[in-house]
Amino acid sequence: MSTPGRVCPLRYRYGPRAIAAAETREAQTLYVVGGLYGNVPALDAIEQMARTEAQPPTLCFNGDFNWFNVDDRAFAEINLRVLANDAILGNVEAELDAQLDDAGCGCAYPDSVDAGVVQRSNRIHATLKATARRHGGLLQRIAQLPMVARYRVGECRVGVVHGDAESLAGWRFDVNALDDPTQAAWRESVFEAAQVDVFASTHTCLPALRQVGHAERREAVVVNNGAAGMPNFSGDLSGLCTRIATTPSPHPVLHESHMAGAWVSLLPVRFDADRWQREFLAQWPPGTPAWESYFQRISQGPKFSPAQALAGADR
Repeated sequence: MSTPGRVCPLRYRYGPRAIAAAETREAQTLYVVGGLYGNVPALDAIEQMARTEAQPPTLCFNGDFNWFNVDDRAFAEINLRVLANDAILGNVEAELDAQLDDAGCGCAYPDSVDAGVVQRSNRIHATLKATARRHGGLLQRIAQLPMVARYRVGECRVGVVHGDAESLAGWRFDVNALDDPTQAAWRESVFEAAQVDVFASTHTCLPALRQVGHAERREAVVVNNGAAGMPNFSGDLSGLCTRIATTPSPHPVLHESHMAGAWVSLLPVRFDADRWQREFLAQWPPGTPAWESYFQRISQGPKFSPAQALAGADR
C-alpha cells in the first residue's frame, strides 16, 4: 500500500542482523524512553527519576520524541535535552528531513487504523516538519541518528528499536501481533539473528510485555513501553518507560521481572498532566488535527488496561 502514512519506506528496513552487528554499549541501568511525543513535563519526570537512581542511568530515547511540539521553543527544548543522551530515530524523526512527503508521517499504519487518523497524522507531521526546518542545526543532528542501538546490561543483551526487529516502522511488536501464535516462529528467529535477550520497542502507542520462546532456551522478552508522553491506560494519565538494570527499580513499577540476568520493568511516568494539557492546547487548540486525534486520550486515557499489556507476564 502506497498511501502516505501507511507506507513503510524501504529505507526503514534494517533486519535483525544489523542489531547483532551494532556497537554494544555497556550500562548498569538503562532507561528506554519511547514515544515522548514532545511532552516536556514527561521529560521532566523521567529526568527526575533518573536523578534519584543510585547510579546515573543511561537514557536511550528510541524515537518519536517529537510530535506535538510544533512551537519553536518546545521543539528546541525537547531536542536539545533528548540529544544530550543516546537516541535513535523514530518514524517522526526519520521523515523530518525527507525531501518528499510520499511516506507522510511514516507510521506505516495497518488497515485496522481509520483513514481519518492517518490523514490527521500526516497533517500533524507536515506542521512539525515546517517547524523543524527553522532549526537546521537540530535537524542535522537528528538526521545523523541511527535506527537501532545495542546494549549489555550485566549479562543481558538488549536490542533497542523503534518499531520491530526488521523495520523502523514495523508493527510486529504490537500487542496484538505479540499474541498471534502464527508469528511465534518469526519472533524466535529474530531473537536468534539479533543475538539479544530483550527487545525494547515503542511505535505502536500501546504497551506490551511478553516472554518469547527461544531455541537456545535462554529467557527472551519483548517490552514495548507504549508511550512515555501520553496515557497508556483508561483513567490513568501517566506515561510509561522501560527500565532494564542489574538492580531492582527504586521507583514504583507497573511490572518488574528478573530475566536474562537483569531486572526488566515498565515504569509509570507520572508527569504534571494539567500542565501538559495546557501546553498541548496552546499548540493544538480544539478543531486542529492533533486535538481531534489525541485530546481524548490525553485527557482520559485509551481504552486499554494493564491486564492487556501484561498478559502472561506473571513472573
